[in-house]
Amino acid sequence: MKKLNIYNLFILLLLPLLGACSKDEIIFDSELPRFETRAGYQLIEAIVPQATTATDEIYIIGDFNGGMDAVGDPRWQLEKAGDTDVKWGIYLNPNDFVAGKTLADGYTFYNVQQGEERGLGDTLVTHHESPAVGGRANVMIYFWEDYFKTVPTPGEIDHDGYAIYVVDHTGYDALALYAWGDAEIFGGWPGITPTGTVNIDGTTYQYFDTGASNEGINVNLIFNNNGNGSQLSDYSVTLDQDYYLELTPDGAFPFDPSASVSHDGYAVFVYDASGWDELYLYMWGTVNDLNGGWPGMAPTGTQTINGVTYKYFDLGEANCDAGLDEHVILNNGNGKQIDDVVVFGLDRDVYVELTASGAKEIDPNTFSPGGAVDPEPEPEPEPDGTKYTLFVENNTGWDTTYLYAYGDAGEMFGKWPGKAPDGTATVAGVKYDLFYVYGNGESENFIFNNGNGTQLGDITLTLDQDYTLTIDAQGAQLKNKKRNKARK
Repeated sequence: MKKLNIYNLFILLLLPLLGACSKDEIIFDSELPRFETRAGYQLIEAIVPQATTATDEIYIIGDFNGGMDAVGDPRWQLEKAGDTDVKWGIYLNPNDFVAGKTLADGYTFYNVQQGEERGLGDTLVTHHESPAVGGRANVMIYFWEDYFKTVPTPGEIDHDGYAIYVVDHTGYDALALYAWGDAEIFGGWPGITPTGTVNIDGTTYQYFDTGASNEGINVNLIFNNNGNGSQLSDYSVTLDQDYYLELTPDGAFPFDPSASVSHDGYAVFVYDASGWDELYLYMWGTVNDLNGGWPGMAPTGTQTINGVTYKYFDLGEANCDAGLDEHVILNNGNGKQIDDVVVFGLDRDVYVELTASGAKEIDPNTFSPGGAVDPEPEPEPEPDGTKYTLFVENNTGWDTTYLYAYGDAGEMFGKWPGKAPDGTATVAGVKYDLFYVYGNGESENFIFNNGNGTQLGDITLTLDQDYTLTIDAQGAQLKNKKRNKARK
């Protein structure tokens, strides 16, 4: 059924009224900036339809990046804002654009799960907003293509008995299905036309309901061009399950739904039971930072194989069979990682089960996720020692800042690159990143870094007080030393 996008329709209806009601500009919460601008990048922030889910994969496409060929390339994929479901953003590097093309030449958005962007009346949409490099532009996406479809989702279909799902590559102008055997369950020749159409896990099928009263009988299926002289050879089934078939001019063949995903080279498939909010894959070895610097690449997509849903990372055709020897590190981009999950030459697909406590290779033909999800971990105990705070005025311009520590208290934040800030605070108009440390007078060395190859020199502090610091390209310096009462 159609999914009414009340949110966007409400804004549309209000637009003419807003201009006449007040000289004061009214700013909706969804229009507020949700992403920081970046030097050298054009930032597009998109207000998405209410039907958009957090797991949707949304791409920007246009002449500047090859249109639909850009789908699947992480450079063109939008990310959801962390504090709202209605705002998504993307940073675009003009150096990646097709020669001579810009955003002003026109672009639209494509949702892998819900189709192309649409306007009122199921119209195609082209945007031309082109912010300056280092600036941002807001755009509105009113509907996805699925909004105008009457095809229900699989969970909404009330099938009459088992269904025959087909991917039709026959080239027929019309498709019909005749059945004979224990009974002519679809009546006389040429049979019935498809009961409906449905999209399951990104593949669009035509389907034929076989009737609950026919369950368990044996029939021979003959797909034909609705009685106009062409037909495929018989395909025999027992109606005790759903069937997935691919139709070609040569006949009907079993169809593996997972085979519909086209990969760029070999892939790492991860059954993710880690409980992490994010998942990244980093590779080092013959080539360091292969497919991106730390924390690495985000999943290319998801794929269901033998009933198990995996997140997968395409490794790139150019990297495969190239004599590489790469180490795979799965991580959450925020201090948690599983090192050297597998070391291989990018010469095969790899399947991995990831839990909060570790990772291991698995066989997708025998793997069952039952019991794979780790129980909720016990809360980590409060560290020993007195709690102090490092107030850090951050003038580095880094997208993300990490703090690594070593010394008398050991690696108190774990392995490199350490941890991200525990929070922020504004004091006397100055914004500070906050890092909590614990100690009893030990001497500890701290290294601020961006987790992606850039770091400042060590600064050594005694863990017996709060500190206020300034960090910039020249290094880390104390602003003052303000001694506070010890607190647990």
